Amino acid sequence: MPTYTAPTRDARFIVNEVLDLASYSNLLGFESATPDIIDTVINECGKFAAEVLQPINQQGDAEGCTRNADGSVTTPSGFKAAFDQYRESGWGTISSPEEFGGQAMPHVLGFAVEEFISTANHSFGMYPGLTNGAVNAIYATGSEELKTKYLPNMIANKWLGTMNLTEPQCGTDLGLIRTKAEPQADGSYAITGTKIFISAGEHDLTENIIHLVLAKTPGAPDSSKGISLFLVPKVLVNDDGSLGERNAVQCGSIEHKMGIHGNATCVMNYDGAKGWMVGEENKGLAAMFIMMNAARLGVGIQGLAQSEVAYQNAVAYAKDRRQGRALTGPADPEAKADPIFVHPDVRRMLMDAKAFTEGMRAFYLWAALLVDLTHKAPTEEERAEADLLLGLITPVLKGYGTDKGFDTAVNMQQVFGGHGYIKEWGMEQFVRDARIAQIYEGTNGVQAMDLCGRKLPAKGGAAVQKFFAVCDEEIAAAKGDESLAPLAEKLERALCEQKAATMWFMQNALANPNNLGAGAHHYMHIMGIVTLGLMWLRMAKVASAKLADGADDKAFYEAKLATARYFMDRYVPDAGALRRKIETGAESMMALDEAAFETAA
Repeated sequence: MPTYTAPTRDARFIVNEVLDLASYSNLLGFESATPDIIDTVINECGKFAAEVLQPINQQGDAEGCTRNADGSVTTPSGFKAAFDQYRESGWGTISSPEEFGGQAMPHVLGFAVEEFISTANHSFGMYPGLTNGAVNAIYATGSEELKTKYLPNMIANKWLGTMNLTEPQCGTDLGLIRTKAEPQADGSYAITGTKIFISAGEHDLTENIIHLVLAKTPGAPDSSKGISLFLVPKVLVNDDGSLGERNAVQCGSIEHKMGIHGNATCVMNYDGAKGWMVGEENKGLAAMFIMMNAARLGVGIQGLAQSEVAYQNAVAYAKDRRQGRALTGPADPEAKADPIFVHPDVRRMLMDAKAFTEGMRAFYLWAALLVDLTHKAPTEEERAEADLLLGLITPVLKGYGTDKGFDTAVNMQQVFGGHGYIKEWGMEQFVRDARIAQIYEGTNGVQAMDLCGRKLPAKGGAAVQKFFAVCDEEIAAAKGDESLAPLAEKLERALCEQKAATMWFMQNALANPNNLGAGAHHYMHIMGIVTLGLMWLRMAKVASAKLADGADDKAFYEAKLATARYFMDRYVPDAGALRRKIETGAESMMALDEAAFETAA
């Protein structure tokens, strides 16, 4: 039976010491996030995740969801009771707008809560997971009437929200959607069409589900410029806020999936369902991107989540499992064999996992701070800079984070050897659940192209130049510190590789766009390495200062410095190889005729 302990000490370290959240107390919403409140939120949510959600994770995977004859869906045993506790504890309200019942605390805390929930039970976390994104989209673009009518219950998690984009004939290319929205005399629209892969599209956790649906109005352009966004409730809401008749939307089936069995991934059929437009006509994609960008950050956290729980269980197994002797001589002469922890190849996998998970945690929490600064920084210039950086790093957080998260989960399964392939140990579930994060909310190939094709050239390269400036400044400062200089110098070399790859794109992508496409994945990984390297440099700086001051938790800070050195030694050199791959261009990749890929009999 797998176990999980929320990494509350590490989260508090990053929030309180690395990000120094208390230093932003002059900003709206930050004044209530005192160190005591931060510690309480992190510690209590960690307990809830470990004690309530983790114990029902494996059973939820085995049991799955059931679609009933009337189209309703029953979630796995224990999910409803756990969700009631989640809602009553207010975990979903942490960062939501105060005017509609939220706590309006920094997204940094909301993201930390999201990590613990996702790690303890990925499938469970997906039910409330999209609701915050739906709230953001309605809050930013919806009418006052829609906000007043729907946001309080959504923020309170009395109702949950979904995102309906994909159709059987289209995924990324949303201009191909066929769902129609016919205007009605009362100002509403009749929504007709089929959506697939809808996470939490139907369930028994709440009395209502608020679907955000992309559709086309009559005469709209037959492209992505003709898409509008509609709010379609499962149950219609009366003017006084009470629930009325059931709307004409139903779960047609539940997808049979590789993982996340505890979440109902639905085919949703809209048969003239009543809906209301959110925002302006034909500008639905822009409104939906508010939700999608929030979801992509959340999926990046999921990449960390499954690797974290897999790592914890692999460490425990490596300490207990005995096999062979240490290469340098018996580590435990009194026993017949040593724990596999002594073997360098096992250490390689565990250190890779530790370096990734702790670096990734710092990465997503930094991104969360940028979300807050985008809205609350004291000057327009600072808000614009935060928005530039956030837009640039979002596809990296999602793409690199979930690629490496899946790799880490697989390696942690490998630590178990044959036992990792056996269901009862739980490792194969972590691998299956981790796999989806590379696919949904835009596949990682789409993330790479978003980064390289849109974010790099936007505004004359302003975002990546700002990123380079941040890295240059912190590297230069660290090189002046004898204890940090070796780390900074190695990170500087990786940054130079990213700068060189950026320049190569500038010189070669216009002449042959395939050069960009052929190198986008590698570039995303270079930037992931550099960004995690920056996080490790920041953590090492704090750890070094704490040790110099005689901190009580000496072992914790020493481990941070040792892991930072490992990351710079073992991860950072990959940036050079990735840059060289980029510079080979697209010629050999695109040379073969399609027929050459077919297997001859």
